[in-house]
Amino acid sequence: MPEESSIADVVLHPVRLRVVQQLGGRSLTTAQLRATLPDITQATLYRHVAVLVEAGVLKVVDERRVRGAVERTLALGERMAHVDQAELRTMSDAHIRGAFLTFLGDVAADFDRFIDSDDGSLRDFVGFGRTPLYVDAQALATIQTGLSELIAPYTSERDGRRRVSFGTLLVPDAADPQQSQHFENDESP
Repeated sequence: MPEESSIADVVLHPVRLRVVQQLGGRSLTTAQLRATLPDITQATLYRHVAVLVEAGVLKVVDERRVRGAVERTLALGERMAHVDQAELRTMSDAHIRGAFLTFLGDVAADFDRFIDSDDGSLRDFVGFGRTPLYVDAQALATIQTGLSELIAPYTSERDGRRRVSFGTLLVPDAADPQQSQHFENDESP
């Protein structure tokens, strides 16, 4: 049996990342998935879908015959498409930099598609900003748990709701070495 690939190796490819993003919270047929990603050729899309299915990131939830071919309906699989802290610690600097640039590229491409659209009402759903937080590891875990609980009711497709992409980005401020040492020794909540 082949060794299981890391989630980062599987998901952090520009095409596969976009496929995972499209399926988050919903099931799509392969035809519907192709319609959401029109700039990706059919052969390329199917090749990357196969990699994601084999890795357990996607699963086939239904199959039906359509004009002599089998149409599959896909959803996110059992293996969560998320790179956790333990895996981040094992990645080389070059690998984590590449993963981060893939993430940023995907966000930028989504933003470009939004800007290029003709739907002016979409501007009601866009926003971006940065806020400094002062946390220790425990406080950060509390924030992440609370945020997950807050957004959970909105992570599945529902009639009448517009789909938006919500991303998070945590980058420690490495500019002040004294602050870093204080952070390591801080035991207060």
